[in-house]
This record gives sequence, structure tokens and C-alpha cells, in this order.
Amino acid sequence: MFVDSHCHLSFPELRERVDAIRADMAAARVDRAVVICTTLEEFETVHGLAMRYDNFWATAGVHPDNEGVTEPDQATLAALARRDKVVAIGETGLDYYRLNGRSVADMAWQRERFRVHIRVARELAKPLVIHTRSASDDTLAVLREEQGGVVHGGPGGVFHCFTETAEVARAALDLGFMISFSGIITFRNAQDLRDVAAFVPLDRCLIETDSPYLAPVPMRGKTNTPALVPHVAAELAKAKGLSIEAVAEATSRNAERLFGLPALA
Repeated sequence: MFVDSHCHLSFPELRERVDAIRADMAAARVDRAVVICTTLEEFETVHGLAMRYDNFWATAGVHPDNEGVTEPDQATLAALARRDKVVAIGETGLDYYRLNGRSVADMAWQRERFRVHIRVARELAKPLVIHTRSASDDTLAVLREEQGGVVHGGPGGVFHCFTETAEVARAALDLGFMISFSGIITFRNAQDLRDVAAFVPLDRCLIETDSPYLAPVPMRGKTNTPALVPHVAAELAKAKGLSIEAVAEATSRNAERLFGLPALA
């Protein structure tokens, strides 16, 4: 019924109990999940989960926050992304939230890393999983530059764990991207985000946990897992004045369309 479009089951707090998590998912009617890669060093673990379990899929990428890790080049990243059950490029993007004394100009390495991911996505016609924090203007600018200023000219993808304004959402939609909402949408102080959720067309919405982080209310502060994504769906349904079943159906179809997941009977 539900698809968790973004989770980190390779992280230590989750990977040792994947079988229990899968049982919880089944009980919560969460039938599929996309497991997100954040470093090249992590890729084999992420991909191994996708290959071991028939309802998991993987991505290939290096998170913008990660430093001191293997830097992706286009050929290496493309080779990983061609493997079976790798459905997207990322998590990639820009993050200026913690500059640690550096300027935005000093983050040129991050922008170049982002460009490598975009070029691989274009080469392979696979969607991008975008992370952007305190960097939305540059994130959008780099995407526009890499697709030559053509609306819908890139591979598309998803702005995950969306926390930006309606204006940023509109720009992402114009570039052909979907918008994914996480447990943040359930937080008491997130009315602005709920307003954005009401604005985004249902056929462009995804739901996610970003687990093990950002557990939704009423589990806030606990370790998050894909089994909790129905709470996100319920809040999105409330924001849109729809049933949770309608949101589950639409977001599952959207995930199938974006990531090429097989449809369930």
C-alpha cells in the first residue's frame, strides 16, 4: 500500500535488524522501500540489501555533506548505477547549513560533485535524488545550467525531505521534479510545510521516512524506520483533504513511475 521513497537501512542502527524492520513494514502495509546511498564506500551494503530483498531498491551517490570519502567520478558512478536494482542517482545536491567557517565560494567542490551526479543521471536517464539545505538557489541554478536552461530538459527526480518554500517547490516542479515529504510534515511547528504540501499536485508527491532520522509524530525522538511512513501519508492526506488510501495509491504510483518500480497487483 505504501512506498518509503527514501530510507537509510544500511546505517548501523538499522542494518542489524532488517528482518524485524521488514516484519514491521508488512504489518504497517509498507510494501516497498528505496534504500539510499550516501558514500561510494557504503554502496555495496546498500546494493546488497536491494539484491537480497525483493521489495528493496538502491541508489548510487555521495551525499553533499560527506567529506573525507572517495570522490565520485563520472565513469565510476555510472558503472555502479548500471547495476541491477539501482533506480536513481544520489543522494546528491548542496548543503550550506554547516559551512564551519568557510564561505559559499569555498564550497565549489560540493557544486562540482553535484554536477558529476547530474551528468551521470543524464547519461543513464535515471532520476536524481536531491538533498538541498540552506542552498536552494544554487541547487536550482546548477540544475538549470546542467540541463541547458530547458524546462523538463533533465532526467528529473525528487527533492527529498522537502523543507523549502512554495517558491522553491514551484521551481522544482517546473524542472520536472517530484517533491517528497518526510516526518517533518507531522511536527507541530511545520504549518508552512503543510501549506506547501497542500500546494504540490498529488501526482508529483512522494512520501518517505529518511530513517533512521526524523521519526514522525507520535514517535518523534525515536529511531525511525520505513514502517512509520503511513504517519507521513496521513498528514499529507490531511493537508490535502483526501483519504489516506488516496494518498497511498497516488504516492505509490508516483514512485513506480519515477523509479521504474514494478507495479503491484
